[in-house]
Amino acid sequence: MNFSTKSIDFLFENCLNDSRTWFKEHKADYDEYVIAPFRELIEKLTDTMLKIDGRFICDPKRISRIYRDARYAKGGSIFRDHLWYTFSRTTEAYKSLPGYYFSISTKGFSYGCGYYYASTESMSEIRSLILKKDKAAKKALKTYKEQEVFRLYGDFYKRDRFPDASDSEKEWLNRKEMGVSCESTNFELLFSDKLADKIAEDFKTIAPIYNMFMKAEENILINGKN
Repeated sequence: MNFSTKSIDFLFENCLNDSRTWFKEHKADYDEYVIAPFRELIEKLTDTMLKIDGRFICDPKRISRIYRDARYAKGGSIFRDHLWYTFSRTTEAYKSLPGYYFSISTKGFSYGCGYYYASTESMSEIRSLILKKDKAAKKALKTYKEQEVFRLYGDFYKRDRFPDASDSEKEWLNRKEMGVSCESTNFELLFSDKLADKIAEDFKTIAPIYNMFMKAEENILINGKN
C-alpha cells in the first residue's frame, strides 16, 4: 500500500483538530493511510539497509509516535504533523549514533543520513578523520561532492575554526552537528510504487558518509573516549 493524499489529509486534519478524542474516532484512518504504508516502506527497505549495516534495527514498531511527549506538550499542540523512522544500531555501546531516516509530513517528505544528536566526542573524531585525510573520510567527501540529491545540514560556528582547510573540508569541519538530507515536495513520487526503490538507491549512494560517521564512533569506543 502506498502513501496517498489521504495520508497527508489525515496528518493535516489531526494536527488541526489537535484532539485526543478526534484522533481516537479516526484511529482506523491513521492505521490504514499512515501507518500501513509506512510499515510497508520499512519492509521494502530492510534488505538494502541490512546490506549497508547488518546491525541496523528494521522494526516498523519503532515508527515515531504521532503525539508529543506530555512533558513537552504543556501549553502547546498535542499531536505532530509528521512521523519518522530511523534505521540505526542500538545505542547501548555508543554515546551517540548516526542513522538513516525517512520522514513524512503535511508538507512532503524528507530522508537522509546523520545524527539527531552528535556528542562532542563524535564531532571531534569526525573532524579528525577529515583533517587526517583518512580513507573513509576522503571517500565520504568525494561521495557527497559527486551526488546532487542530498545537502549537508547542521548549524555553522560563527567563526572559521579551520582556516587552513580546503573549502570542501570547511563545509564539514565548521558545523556544530552533521548529516545530509533531502527535502522533497514531490508528491507524485511519494504516492507512487517507485518511492522505496528511489530511497534505497539514494541510501546506497551515501553509504560512504554513514561509514565515515561509524568509523568515528568505533574509534571512540576503541580508544575509550566515551
